[in-house]
Amino acid sequence: MRVTIIYDNDSRIDGLRADWGFSCLIECSGINLLFDTGTSGQLLMENMKAIGIDPISIHEVFISHSHFDHSGGLSTFLNANGNVKVYAPPALRGIRPAREVVYVEESMWLNQHFYTTGLLGNIEQSLAVRTEKGLVVVVGCSHPGVANILGAVRSQGTPYALIGGLHGFDEFDILRDLSLICPTHCTQHISKISSLYPDKYVSGGVGEVLEI
Repeated sequence: MRVTIIYDNDSRIDGLRADWGFSCLIECSGINLLFDTGTSGQLLMENMKAIGIDPISIHEVFISHSHFDHSGGLSTFLNANGNVKVYAPPALRGIRPAREVVYVEESMWLNQHFYTTGLLGNIEQSLAVRTEKGLVVVVGCSHPGVANILGAVRSQGTPYALIGGLHGFDEFDILRDLSLICPTHCTQHISKISSLYPDKYVSGGVGEVLEI
């Protein structure tokens, strides 16, 4: 499994621009899934081109929640590749063009590798990816709470990694059993997390690639 961050608040690589928002490409067992689409469609596409990601190579799109910094680039992306299956919260109506749109409310397996928590707190869904090491949990902003998100996936396996935005999360002990932590985007306490878990912490930023 490989995760490539396309859109984030930070970038340490020349030619890749940072902006408020989040998006990453998840590649697992032949499926290329775009998780969220950042704020600006133009910037999303520019970063994808600079990284070397062809929009046509993406099979599915997963939108964690309807806030603009996670869904703002969706229309631009679909204009470049409308032959995708989109998993979105019901608040995002009028999605087009797309091969298929699935409005997600309840938890379910999208396929044998990808699992959605469904809408937690009636606002946000998170993604869990099954790997040989355990579940890699990818989050948008963690509005429902990290403890709730991790609890929602434990019935399907043991969480191995947590990647994405954590907002003001400060229940740091919850992260103890994880093997990899990559806080991005809206996370307020990145420096604290990195100091508590230096062996597990991976910095985010546009262009960061995680091989799991």
